[in-house]
Amino acid sequence: MAFDLEEINRAASDDPAGFIAECDRIYAERIASTAEKIIENMARSPIVLLSGPSGSGKTTTAMKIRDELSSRGVKSHSISMDNYFKTVRPETVPRTETGEPDLESPLCMDMELLNEHFSMLSRGERIFVPKYEFARQMRSIEPSQSLKLGEREVAIFEGIHALNDSITDVHPEAFKLYVSARSNIISDEGEYAFKGTWLRLTRRVVRDHLFRGADPVETMRMWENVRHGEIRNISPFKNKANVQLDTAFGYEPCIMRPIAEPLLCHVPEDIPYQELRQVGPALKSFVTIDLKYLPEDAMLREFTGGGIYEY
Repeated sequence: MAFDLEEINRAASDDPAGFIAECDRIYAERIASTAEKIIENMARSPIVLLSGPSGSGKTTTAMKIRDELSSRGVKSHSISMDNYFKTVRPETVPRTETGEPDLESPLCMDMELLNEHFSMLSRGERIFVPKYEFARQMRSIEPSQSLKLGEREVAIFEGIHALNDSITDVHPEAFKLYVSARSNIISDEGEYAFKGTWLRLTRRVVRDHLFRGADPVETMRMWENVRHGEIRNISPFKNKANVQLDTAFGYEPCIMRPIAEPLLCHVPEDIPYQELRQVGPALKSFVTIDLKYLPEDAMLREFTGGGIYEY
């Protein structure tokens, strides 16, 4: 799917609240459809594997699926696969071609324990989910949670490696979901006005700046490695998904422009990823929409703040 730049700006000018409501309605329909498919698959497996690249809105999407399942009498439990990271040790950590620790590699994950836990949950047994301390880059002695699934309960495991062959080849019966901002925005000339990957970058720059104390330059310096990791470790497995859920919103650049434009307008010369230099100027093509029009339950609130969900 692609959005049209002229149509976006017309809708943003004429009826911003109605424009947002219509885009959010389409997203809500995708959430509802996905929940139905998860329920249909429960006879095969209570495990849901949710993957997607950085800035895709995976966390909010998982929460909204949880709410949708709950309205249908199904209880869900969300588990971050980050807790299954192995303790980082210099002698065993995977490394990039330049010799740097490659923390995006699936080899950093304890796939053996994950697969064991999936099997245990499917058999109705209790698991103790590990707890990973990122500050110390090591697994804690204490687990993060205890979990045993009852009838009409599912476990949603969220992580960038959730659809990796090391998991899906062992548990093909699990429901597989890929989440990403997949739609581009096209100009009247048929050229890209704003790419889906730029939406994700903008989300991450804004979120990191507002809530993680990260300078935009720091986020931009990381972006090339993030993209390489996605291309290597995430995108190759997306076609394994039962559902590929698009989290791009036509109104998004209009909402994000006032926040993101000052953060993206100056890309340091020493950053080699040239595409970054197009994102800030591209935002100028969009009519702005005041953040006050964005509902508190909107997925985009994951990145702008002011929403009803806790992250």
